[in-house]
Amino acid sequence: MRTLTIALLATAAAFAVTTAQAAPSDAEIAARVAKVLKATPLIDGHNDFPWEVRDRFAQKTGVFDFRSDLSHQPPVPGGEGTGGLMTDIPRLHRGGVGGQFWSVYIPVSITGPAAVQTTIEQIDIVKRLASRYPADLGMAYTADDIVRLHKEGRVASLIGVEGGHQIDDSLAVLRAYYALGARYMTLAHFTDNDFADSATDDPKHHGLSPYGKAVVGEMNRLGMLVDLSHVSPETMRAALAASQAPVIFSHSGARAVSDHPRNVPDDVLALVAKNRGVVMANFATGYVSDARRRWNADQAAETAREASLFTGQPEKRKAAMAEWEAAHPKPHVTLAQVADHIEQIRKVCGVDCVGLGSDFDGIPDTPEGLDGVDKYPALLAELARRGWSDEDLGKLAGGNLLRALSETEAVAKRLQAAEQPSEATIAELDGLRK
Repeated sequence: MRTLTIALLATAAAFAVTTAQAAPSDAEIAARVAKVLKATPLIDGHNDFPWEVRDRFAQKTGVFDFRSDLSHQPPVPGGEGTGGLMTDIPRLHRGGVGGQFWSVYIPVSITGPAAVQTTIEQIDIVKRLASRYPADLGMAYTADDIVRLHKEGRVASLIGVEGGHQIDDSLAVLRAYYALGARYMTLAHFTDNDFADSATDDPKHHGLSPYGKAVVGEMNRLGMLVDLSHVSPETMRAALAASQAPVIFSHSGARAVSDHPRNVPDDVLALVAKNRGVVMANFATGYVSDARRRWNADQAAETAREASLFTGQPEKRKAAMAEWEAAHPKPHVTLAQVADHIEQIRKVCGVDCVGLGSDFDGIPDTPEGLDGVDKYPALLAELARRGWSDEDLGKLAGGNLLRALSETEAVAKRLQAAEQPSEATIAELDGLRK
């Protein structure tokens, strides 16, 4: 028996040594990731840096140096915002970023003609950044542009409109945004608009209104990606049924991992697979971690309670909240949890369905290990350790988005050969008069 035990121990030890030898080193993993990012542009679906330019730098691109480290950049006099920024050119290059959808977000409180003007100003910020830094950034309007700019060592800069309220219920404005370079539009943002329901508002249309479906149709005809981040599950399903082209979720996670209303339910993921769309995993901590989501809700409730208890007594409110937060530590959120969302999307939707949509500079904090645009290789390395092949990492990084954009361009070419620009109005289809 003693001889058998020794033999078994020796065999186990030999197996452990063999396994350790077989496991790739960090350097080997990093080399694989670098090879993938050289061959395929990493395309992030959503970055809110243009709003930071507006908010922190008073819309001026000449008062800061985008080629410097902005991780500790304060606002200019008169500007707003606290803490450092998550984006700058050196970190974009270190992160292997080959394409970036810059969000031309505006708050849902800005509506009507003011929304159109503000959106155009945000588009102008993106173009001024590209003009100011031509060695590092280049405007991209097609999938071929992204590939070309990546080969040139520049970051392909694309434009995404982050809310349907930004078109002021006008298909003419939608077409104007496309002409200015916008290549996706999110159908709704934090609240319902006149034609689409938001994930974070009570349902108004139970999906899309008839005019909302016309908006999707015109986006297909133009070649503009339909973005379903921020919309309700009913709106997701309605848009997937209406769209002739692949849809995207520019910055959304998997609801099976964290039950936040901004995330995508499994039944919708299955529909996205049939649509050949792409779900681009978000890094917002409250969407990534269900524990953080619940903590955020508890913190908001306690803030409201303290405000009621200590009205007109800001110092007491501050002390009470500090005491509550000391007794209720904020749950940690990690890079590995983001990888869990990507794995769930892949499990239900398939590897041809996954992408990356950080929401950098639009979120108050980030998962540990993903604090800026230089950290994408660390996320790809985590998935490589989980067994992802180089081919599949390339699809996640940007291959799937390139394919979806190319297919959307092909659908637009076909529709433009058969259809004139839509002249539908919200008054005709929904009975809503502006």
